[in-house]
Amino acid sequence: MTEQLADIGRRLSALRNIAEMTPDVFCEKTGVTAQELADYESGRKDFSFSFLYNAARVLGVDVIDLISGDSPRLSDWCLVRNGEGYAIDRRAAYKYSHLAFTFRDKKAEPFLVTVEPKGDKPTLHSHEGQELNWMVSGRMKFFIAETEFDLEPGDSVYFNASIPHAMQALGGGPAQFLAVVIG
Repeated sequence: MTEQLADIGRRLSALRNIAEMTPDVFCEKTGVTAQELADYESGRKDFSFSFLYNAARVLGVDVIDLISGDSPRLSDWCLVRNGEGYAIDRRAAYKYSHLAFTFRDKKAEPFLVTVEPKGDKPTLHSHEGQELNWMVSGRMKFFIAETEFDLEPGDSVYFNASIPHAMQALGGGPAQFLAVVIG
């Protein structure tokens, strides 16, 4: 368990309690089991972005509220310099950098995602909304339901994010892509 996971778990629990939402109701709305919720809230289980996105939607907060505990404050523009996005290091295979973390009431969640090479086929996850992935560098295999295809720099895929999906770096090096999740 990392400190970031433990912090996110505490914020999840607090926000759920502030919303006066019982664990059973929250689980029903997010599609997780009571044991998964207990593991998330205690920081024992790593969060998929899909879960964080769904939890934020159900709780009526911004994803960054769950991740950082710092509510976005800007509503007209948000400048993020190269390498200065809000870092989200949850799993060894994926590194996320939120590119609009100070913007309030976003209609989309933009991330620069780096996928490290890993031998096993990744676990597929889903969440509400739609998603655009645009390859920046490296190569990766994109999995969606039973379909898979390779992506290279400049390639993009736009998809219904409620269909289980995942990414895997190819060629022994990391793959980097811009992911825009649209609610």
